[in-house]
Amino acid sequence: MSILPNSSKAKEGHDALKQQANGDIKYEDIVRVKERREIEHLRSEKSPLNRLLLILLLVGPGMLVMLADNDAGGVITYAITGATYGISIFIPFLLLMIFVAYIVQEMTVRLGAVTHRGHAEMIFSRFGKGWGLFSMADLIIVNFLTMVTEFIGMGAGLLFIGVPLVYGVLISAGVLLLILSIRRYLTIEKIILLFAVFNLIYLPLVFLAHPTISDITKAFSFSGIPLGSSLTTFIFLIIANLGTTIAPWMLFYQQSAVVDKGSTKEDLLYGKLDTFVGAVLMGIVSVAIVMLTALTLHAHGASTLAYTGLDFANTISKVLGQYAGVLFSIGLFEAGFVAAFALSSSSAWAYGEVMNVPHSLNRKFGEAKAFYSIFFISILGSALVVLIPGAPLGFFTLLVQIMATILMPPALIFLYLLVNDRSLMGDKVNGKFTNIAVISIIIAIIVMNTILAILLVKGGKI
Repeated sequence: MSILPNSSKAKEGHDALKQQANGDIKYEDIVRVKERREIEHLRSEKSPLNRLLLILLLVGPGMLVMLADNDAGGVITYAITGATYGISIFIPFLLLMIFVAYIVQEMTVRLGAVTHRGHAEMIFSRFGKGWGLFSMADLIIVNFLTMVTEFIGMGAGLLFIGVPLVYGVLISAGVLLLILSIRRYLTIEKIILLFAVFNLIYLPLVFLAHPTISDITKAFSFSGIPLGSSLTTFIFLIIANLGTTIAPWMLFYQQSAVVDKGSTKEDLLYGKLDTFVGAVLMGIVSVAIVMLTALTLHAHGASTLAYTGLDFANTISKVLGQYAGVLFSIGLFEAGFVAAFALSSSSAWAYGEVMNVPHSLNRKFGEAKAFYSIFFISILGSALVVLIPGAPLGFFTLLVQIMATILMPPALIFLYLLVNDRSLMGDKVNGKFTNIAVISIIIAIIVMNTILAILLVKGGKI
């Protein structure tokens, strides 16, 4: 039985022969052809089972990037927010972030599916070598610092259940490197998604805090800035929460993942659905974490700005019992693990795209040494930083989220310009509503960053 239409097969065969004649055909090309054939087969043989299999095959980058967005630093940021301000304006704010995250990431899906090129490569080719190198270097440095916070979270999660920090951090790094050895993006993606499911562990955990109807009603009301709170701290946490919702690495990761997966314009509906479901799950989990610490820690009145993940796990276990502490620590480990994969992937893809070296998780190590070396350096280097004695790990986590927000406007401007380039996107350019939303997001981030800078210069304390 023919899997592809004859014309498609003929074109595919012609392209493959042309590549072979030029000596360009690689392992990743063979993998992508096989995966496209499977997709076309599932599309042509219409049945409920095939439709389900098609969805499972095409979804992944969106949910993965969104659940990875609730990383270890994000979990700690949400926990600090709930413990500091209780049930307040932050919960409606995080619900708004579902919309913000979807608007931003949906553009990367379209850009990747239409152009078949990663985000760093697009910046390099459309805006020049200087901007390409800047975006790559900027991303890799910030990603490395963020990776440190992921290993802080993984180490804390394992430490709570009795695994010494050194062993916990090194085992986590070893498992990540082992997964990379699989050499097929689609398989790696599904394995990481299995880990990402544990991000949802915070949903049943919040019910252990016994929220009342009054609590839930208050959570979704616009109660304004809490009276007597420090404006500097409030703005700082707004920016930190924004930084853990949208960050530069997310743009680079999802677009390159769409390309490595082999998605095309025909797959856009599934890519958008994937991203939307991921954004909703991200928002629900973030609200659950804020409510959890609002109901358990806020009443105690202690400052949690310097708390680590281990501090939160210990405090929650004292209030709700050891079982709750274990659940929190499992979620913290998962958050760091999934995000560490996504961050190191976005760094490796960006390096490969800008330096024009092989850059695919479908390639063998010998074919993409530089690409995989970025993985090794990112994972092992950041793991070792966590083991430095006396490092201020708690406050460092919040600062990384702030850095992500400060660097977001340039990344969004590049994305906005690329997705509105009709010579690249054809009829898939942004609509008027999306453009208004993106411009509003950019302005809001710049304004918030400016306000925080002014407050700090005037002596505001966090």
